[in-house]
Amino acid sequence: MINILRKILILLWRIWFYIILIVPILILFPILLISVAKDSWYPFFFRLARFWARIILFGMGFWPKIERLEKTEPGKSYMYIANHTSMADIMLMLHTVRNPFVFVGKQELARFPIFGYFYKQTCILVDRGDPKSRLAVFESAQKRLRQGLSICIFPEGGVPDDTSVVLDSFKDGAFRLAIDHQVPIVPMVFYDNKKRFSYNFFTGSPGVMRVKILPFIETEGKEPGDRRELRDQAFKAIHSELLKDQTTPDAIKG
Repeated sequence: MINILRKILILLWRIWFYIILIVPILILFPILLISVAKDSWYPFFFRLARFWARIILFGMGFWPKIERLEKTEPGKSYMYIANHTSMADIMLMLHTVRNPFVFVGKQELARFPIFGYFYKQTCILVDRGDPKSRLAVFESAQKRLRQGLSICIFPEGGVPDDTSVVLDSFKDGAFRLAIDHQVPIVPMVFYDNKKRFSYNFFTGSPGVMRVKILPFIETEGKEPGDRRELRDQAFKAIHSELLKDQTTPDAIKG
């Protein structure tokens, strides 16, 4: 009986997520339409997106806790990367990062009503099964970096189907772009998103969502051939943090 009641409560909580995801977009719809009309207005859209993300995080009972081992500079471009385990990763990234950035994300999310329209207008979409799409993504990201914006890529390329995987292998794209434009790579660790709001529907709970911004990985003077070295360096940094958290006695449980 307790288990059935718990599932009903989680179901209602999950439905609430989609309500607070869509309602702010509907309320802000005219302003959002204006903010995506020109590329030069993107920083204004980004501020609206951060406000939207915080409504969802706090509305779901999530409490972000951020530790910054190094701080970004206003007006500077970066390549933001993090482990990817949850739909809440997008909101947590927007809450954490102050510098305007553009997501590189999967094309499937553009199918969501209303949200999908703005996602398609403001993000760089990738079809992972299409090599031509990957080339188009690279060119779009280059354009955004030249405009002085930052880029956010989840380098695993998607959420692992096996939930026991701590961190899936990284793709090269983020590191190649960072080297080409000589922008620092900012590795970030999302410790709690998998247990707070995973893709497994009848799981999750309100609570703290911890983020750690690790020391930046510099790309100045690096060549394209160095991308695998940087990829492995970033993977080890994030992976070791996740493993360490699993074995820490005072790590947040449940």
